[in-house]
Amino acid sequence: MSGLRPRGPGWQAVWPALAGVAQAASIAWPGSGQALGWLQVVSLTLLAAGLARLAQAPFTRGREAHPLKRAAWFGGVFATAWLAGSFWWLYVSMHQVGGLPAPLAALAVLALAAALALYYAAASAVWVSLARGLVAERPGLASALFAAVWTLAELMRGRWLTGFPWGAGGYAHVDGTLAAFAPWVGVYGMGAVAAWLAMRLALAGWRLRALKPLIGVGLAAWALQVFGPVFTTSAGLGQVQLLQANISQTDKFQAASGVRDALQWYDAQLRASQQPLVVAPETAIPLLPRHLPEGYWSGLQAHFAQPGRPVALVGAPLGSLDEGYSNSVVALGPAGTTPYRYDKSHLVPFGEFIPPGFAWFIRMMNIPLGDFRSGGWDQASLVWQGQRLAPNICYEDLFGEELARRFKDPATAPTALVNVSNIAWFGNTLAVDQHLNISRLRAIELGRPMLRATNTGATAIIDHTGRVTDQLPRFTRGSLTGTFEGRHGLTPFARWASAWGLGPLWALCCVVVAWAFWKRQRP
Repeated sequence: MSGLRPRGPGWQAVWPALAGVAQAASIAWPGSGQALGWLQVVSLTLLAAGLARLAQAPFTRGREAHPLKRAAWFGGVFATAWLAGSFWWLYVSMHQVGGLPAPLAALAVLALAAALALYYAAASAVWVSLARGLVAERPGLASALFAAVWTLAELMRGRWLTGFPWGAGGYAHVDGTLAAFAPWVGVYGMGAVAAWLAMRLALAGWRLRALKPLIGVGLAAWALQVFGPVFTTSAGLGQVQLLQANISQTDKFQAASGVRDALQWYDAQLRASQQPLVVAPETAIPLLPRHLPEGYWSGLQAHFAQPGRPVALVGAPLGSLDEGYSNSVVALGPAGTTPYRYDKSHLVPFGEFIPPGFAWFIRMMNIPLGDFRSGGWDQASLVWQGQRLAPNICYEDLFGEELARRFKDPATAPTALVNVSNIAWFGNTLAVDQHLNISRLRAIELGRPMLRATNTGATAIIDHTGRVTDQLPRFTRGSLTGTFEGRHGLTPFARWASAWGLGPLWALCCVVVAWAFWKRQRP
């Protein structure tokens, strides 16, 4: 920790910012999209070391800021850099697509990151306040306390004000050792293990005792992989064709270009499909059915109603002014097939609904935004050839606890998940890699394959272990045909999250904080 001795106000802003940038890079390394779990732990260890030094500093008045204020500063700067580095691509949607002036778009991204960073600033200050006296005497409890307050900050960011957990630390471990914890405790639990490990390493310094927590976590992960029970069993194989039109967002809603192109291409691909299941991405049909050319929608329905035709899952906006509009997925199938429709439940603020008081901000951008209504949380799966397919739209797969609600009844639980997305809003950026890793982690958590049909990428088939078995080149037009294996059975995460959501994690973290507070008060 000696390398983190104060060197003036400038240095106290630089080092947490650099550590935060490293945290962002760990989630999807630029140029490769690879997640680097070790870098996430190292970057968080740097922050933990700085906080540990503050926890041992005297709370006296002087020229330097109070340790709690410095702790909040360190945590806030770290998180601002981490979050801005994780979702900087929002700039593309606001400036290049929406036409918002570049300075305002950059400022909006930074402001969002800074606002969300307040959770971590508060967590850092709380830890330094409660860890005084614990760092030296009870390092194990001090580490557990850091994991608890850091995880509470992650949970708050992921749930409050509709939630925006993009870039959570656990995603850095989708390819790493801590992925073994995913079926048990989910992405937030993985982040908690990483936070505990980071503080243990920080308190151990460069001594040999730092190997103990590393070995301990490694052995625990190995045991979960090797000796853990098999939670799921095969539900059979399925053949699928996933479509990717690669229509840029600037053209998507232009009647003379993107709309006409989408209608022609998807109509041809859907009608030509020979696979039992064909999936078109979010808003593949970009217009309400009544606004489509005469006979277009009824023609598709009639085509798939014929005996022997496949079942098609197609993303399209539905509804009316009276009943409200929805971002939906519709199933088209042979006559006698039960009608199926899924309406998106977790809507995107500023994208699918306008938060109160922000109409002025939306008016500054030239984006055709809808005011959609949310679908229910208990929507059924599509029953198809012995499988139960559960659609989710766009960033709904970011909320594993919400997808887990569909697993409450094992008898009707999905055997496969289907994500339809359109990330063309964000151009050719890391958002594509990050979203793919998010889907992969959902597959590991819930023990289900994930079929991804996207407008520009990454269109892919992911198995129940999170492995990408087939993938279409990004930003190309084409279709991906492949095989997936549905699964029966529930992972521990699916079992407890379907019943209680993230409540057990909230409760456990609060218990640890209360325990540390009680120990802190004892002489």
